[in-house]
Parts: sequence; structure tokens; C-alpha cells
Amino acid sequence: MEYSSVQLNDLLDEIIFIIFKKLNKLDVLYSFIDVNKRLNEIVHDPTFTSGLTLFNYLSCDYIYPLSDLMLDRFCLHILPKIGHKIKWLDLEPLSMKRILLSANYPNLFGLGIYNIEKQAVLNLFTDKTSLMHRFKNDILSFMIKTINIQQGDPINLDTLMFTHIFNMFTNLQYLNFDPFFLCYQRISFCSSPPTVFSSTLLELRVKVMYLKDCLYLLDGRFNQLRTFCVDIGMSPSPRSEKLPNLRCFSLSCLLSIYFYDTVIIPLLHRMSNLEQLSLYLSHAHRNRFINGNDLKQNIIDYLPRLNQFRFNIRSIMLLKDQIDLPSNEDIQHTFKDFLNNKIISCVNYFLEDSKGECLIYSYPSEMGPVMLLNKLDINKF
Repeated sequence: MEYSSVQLNDLLDEIIFIIFKKLNKLDVLYSFIDVNKRLNEIVHDPTFTSGLTLFNYLSCDYIYPLSDLMLDRFCLHILPKIGHKIKWLDLEPLSMKRILLSANYPNLFGLGIYNIEKQAVLNLFTDKTSLMHRFKNDILSFMIKTINIQQGDPINLDTLMFTHIFNMFTNLQYLNFDPFFLCYQRISFCSSPPTVFSSTLLELRVKVMYLKDCLYLLDGRFNQLRTFCVDIGMSPSPRSEKLPNLRCFSLSCLLSIYFYDTVIIPLLHRMSNLEQLSLYLSHAHRNRFINGNDLKQNIIDYLPRLNQFRFNIRSIMLLKDQIDLPSNEDIQHTFKDFLNNKIISCVNYFLEDSKGECLIYSYPSEMGPVMLLNKLDINKF
């Protein structure tokens, strides 16, 4: 059989495009830009140039700069030619300044900064000579993940960063303050109420220390907010103002809470136009389990526009001479009206501890059941 070799230039543009899409974008740009006119046109497509992650990573906690050789080629040859096509940049602190100075980015609206030391962030947003001022009015979407190697109050530093971000980016529409679930970048306004306001912010993803901090953020200071995803540490503090603009709300709290009925439910009742809801929490010391009837009567019936409801809820009931304790079948029966969702439940009782536990979650779930399982019997799923 005669041996044949197919060169890249022998392939149709459509085939080359499909191949390049399966490769790392940085490798494609690094290897093929300016090789010849035909390949140059292909790699200038927005698929390869509109959003770039200019660092290497093995995980969210192990991010490191590009090699000197690759960074030189990007900063000296590639970015100056495609800067006008770039809409989003993900950067790490060691190479960030050089990358931002290497080209003009007239269409840049999104910026992500990863593994930057917290004090460096404060300098970045308070120094009047900082590069951030160059993009003050242009950045609409911002994502930041920090590390803390300095001594001091990390929550206070996080809160200062949060405030300075809004002071810097005056037209911000999207903020993801700590994009990784297992990292701990929380804000709290326990020492003084927040001073930030924004009439442009549409989506906020943030971790707060106390529920009171969450309620501060929902007191009207972000009056155009449509999507709010929050992870709360602890502590109840009810308010009553309506939140008619909110369309998407996600709440997670890995610590056991004691205020589901007194705070969480009233908070949801303020969101009458909610369309998407996610609840991930564990409630302790309740006199009954949270079940389908509870979710329908106290949540769903109050949210007429709700079309997506995801949850992972564990409730702990103290046993005090109750009779006719609900079984797993009883809990499943309360979800008979949840026709569009598969609901998984597990009930177990621990007489030696005088308590019962019930886990309910929608499937598929963004957060698996292991996150909230304690001593529940997995064989009962």
C-alpha cells in the first residue's frame, strides 16, 4: 500500500477550523499566527481571539505564568495584532501588567484576575497610577480570585476589595467575587454598613459571612440586580423590602442554620418575580422535616414565575416522644406534584442521639448529596 502524507494546507478551511477548535487557543495562536495568509485568517476568527486565558493552571489553586518564550511571543507579536478583537482576558498577577501594556484593547469588556495577593488588589484599585484606570469605564464583567499571604483580617481585606471594585469600574454589570466554590473569600459589613451602590449591576456572585451581609446587598443599593448567587456563613437578620427585579437567586450555606422558617422563607417571599431558585442548606432543630409540601406551600406558591427550582436540603428533627414518624416513602409522596423534577430523598433516625435526619435534593443537582450527608444510610437512596 502506497504511503500518503496529508499536509495541513491540503485540508479544507472548515476541517482546519474544526481541528483548531479542539486545541488549546493559546497553542493555536502561538503556533499558527503569521505562518501564512490562509492560516492567519483562520486563527484571527473570534473563536480564537475574543477570550483568552493567559496563564497555565493545573487546578484553581495552582496557577502559574506562561513560559518566558510564549509570553514574549504573545506580548511582542500576537497581542498587538489581535488586541482589537479581544473582549475578555483572564490574567495572573506576575504577567498581568506586561500583557495589559502590550496592546490596545478597545473592545475589552471582561476581565478575570486569579491568584492575586489581597493587598496587591487594594493597591491595584486605590493607586491613581494603576493600569485599572485605563479600563475604568470599559469593564462590564469582572471576576477575581485572591490568595492571602499577609497577616491581618482577611474578611476586612475582602470587604475593602469588594468596595473598591465598584469604585473603580463605574459601569459594572457582572461581578463574580471568588469564582471557586472551595475557596474562602468572604465579605462582611459587621463593623459598618456598606457604602457601595450601583445602578448598572445585573449579576452578583459572592460569599458573605453573615445573612445580615446578604440582606445589606439586597436593600436596594443594586436596584437593577437580576441574578444573585450568595454563599452565607451564618446569622439571621430579617428585612421586609420587596425585590421585584430579582430573577435568579442561589443560596448555599454549608453550616447548619436555625432560621429557615423565620428568615429564609420571608426572604424568598420578597422575590415575587423570581424565575430560577437554588437552595443548598442544612436546617437543625426543627420540629418536622422539610418536605415537598413545605416547599410548595411556603415557596413555590409564592413565586408564580418560578420555572426552575434546584435544591439540596437536609433537615434535622429532634425526637421528643413523637409518634407516627414519617418514612422515606412518606417524604417521597409529598413530591407527587413535582412532575418535572426527579426528587431523591433519604430518611434515617438515630434514637441514641434523639434525632432524625432527612435529605431531599433535586436531580440532577449542581451540588451532589455527599456535601450534605452526615450519617445517613446511603443504601436507602
